[in-house]
Amino acid sequence: MRSLVLNGLLMLPLVILGCKSLPDLDHRTVSTARLDTHDTQLGQALEPLTQAHPGLAGIYPLRNARHAFAARVVLAHAAERTLDIQYYIWRHDRTGTMLFDAVRTAADRGIRVRLLLDDNNTSGLDGILAALDAHPQIEIRLFNPFLYRNLRVLDFITDFGRVNRRMHNKSFTIDNQVTIIGGRNVGDEYFGATDDMLFADLDVLAIGPVVKDVSRDFDRYWSSASSYPADRLLPPVDAAILAEIARKARELEQSPEAAAYIEAIRSLPFVQDLKEHRLPFEWAETRMVSDDPRKGLGQAPPDGLLPHRLMKVLGTPKAHVDLVSPYFVPTEDGVESFASLTEEGVQIRVLTNSFEATDVAFVHAGYARRRRALLKHEVKLYEFRGPPREPEQGSAFNPRGSSRTSLHAKTFATDGLRVFIGSFNFDPRSAKLNTEMGFVIESPILARQIKTVFDRDVPLNAYELALNAEGGLIWIERQGERRVEHTVEPNMNVWERLLVWLLAQLPIEWLL
Repeated sequence: MRSLVLNGLLMLPLVILGCKSLPDLDHRTVSTARLDTHDTQLGQALEPLTQAHPGLAGIYPLRNARHAFAARVVLAHAAERTLDIQYYIWRHDRTGTMLFDAVRTAADRGIRVRLLLDDNNTSGLDGILAALDAHPQIEIRLFNPFLYRNLRVLDFITDFGRVNRRMHNKSFTIDNQVTIIGGRNVGDEYFGATDDMLFADLDVLAIGPVVKDVSRDFDRYWSSASSYPADRLLPPVDAAILAEIARKARELEQSPEAAAYIEAIRSLPFVQDLKEHRLPFEWAETRMVSDDPRKGLGQAPPDGLLPHRLMKVLGTPKAHVDLVSPYFVPTEDGVESFASLTEEGVQIRVLTNSFEATDVAFVHAGYARRRRALLKHEVKLYEFRGPPREPEQGSAFNPRGSSRTSLHAKTFATDGLRVFIGSFNFDPRSAKLNTEMGFVIESPILARQIKTVFDRDVPLNAYELALNAEGGLIWIERQGERRVEHTVEPNMNVWERLLVWLLAQLPIEWLL
């Protein structure tokens, strides 16, 4: 009897937890992208360009991190009708606060703002999001939200199948005339605002008909069964928090640390160049590809998944593939696919993070177990280097990684003809669990630029992997004219190697 009572008491918390449920989605506000924006200043400025290039998109790469940040702020200030914004991560740091304030300022001018955030990384933001959502011109929705706001591990215990699926899409669309998509989230590490983190990343700014495709895709996600109005999840807060956001932004702007960012915003003649047709756009046929948002609930049909759509658009590579993916976990099936291509004479080069550069050590373990097989099939592997670790730093191992320098761009070029730029990583999580989006751009010029990076820059900034005569791995490091060969993985101690090996044996590849 005593054991029955004890078991009942132990089960009681789980029973209580199981009673909590997501709010009803009935009677959500219905809204769609504003397509009638040709009479805005941006619309009038861009119309002659788009008419001169019918059916094509104007693509402008945003390689410089500070310019990528400044472009978002400056374009938010230029908005006249709408801002539609979709992100996986929005940090409560310097650049995150300044962009929140740019959104608030736009709303104060009467701009309609729709902000769709994945809820996985909003911890600590509930007050700010609730305050912004209370603004009459701002509506916020959270994708696959957590019910237990202050103890999110409980959601993983009670609803793992849903909260394990995340929205990884990233887009920033102004007046349905200009959009920015790519690999960057919102945070200091993505915009080069920290002294101890360098994310090599890539976005593109686009104009032309593909912007409407992004807007329609935003509408799909906005109205999906995974997108919950913030006011149904977050408790109301004092409206004074909005003033606090503005005050904090002003304070940050006056700090010495933000000086370079403020200067970038002030000095970047971005909107003026856009209006006066001085931005050097690459005009190309561009197709947006994305996952069906039902993937967030595991309900998307196979032909609604991004890998299927990518293959349909790209076809089978015939000669070359240059691939950049920070989280590269090819799986056994992926290795076989690469092998079939190399057997047909396709040259494949892959750049991913080394252990010292990764920010997710579990993913590195999933990749590490496939390195030898890929090299045996003549896939060229490069691992982006991090800074040398000082002896006093000790072990760098932790499950989420601890790098100060990390690769984050997600792009590839095929056959010197077309390029993909977006949020998709070559790993099982991107393929089967998270939603993703990106552009396929028919541009020999952009494809050639990626090839040049692999030819010229990658060997100087990454380890080249190879197999020695005995089939063991070696890491080739180029230090100017000097070539150094490492027979063990650089900047890892024996315990880190053991832990990565052990993780690689676990049946968790599908989660990575």
